[in-house]
Amino acid sequence: LLDNMSLDDRREAGEARGNRSTPMLEASGGVSLETLRGIAETGVDFISVGALTHSAPALDCGLDFVPL
Repeated sequence: LLDNMSLDDRREAGEARGNRSTPMLEASGGVSLETLRGIAETGVDFISVGALTHSAPALDCGLDFVPL
């Protein structure tokens, strides 16, 4: 997991892995629509976006049962 690393550091980790398929590399931290392409171009296998869960707005919903 390459978390909150610069693009250069992520690229360096990919180069250190070489041509091997393992370990697989996942990038997270600082991922946005603006940074996505640059992160993808570093050669990582996966990109995680935590904002999908920790920054999502809450939904207040109720499940009311009505007796028959």
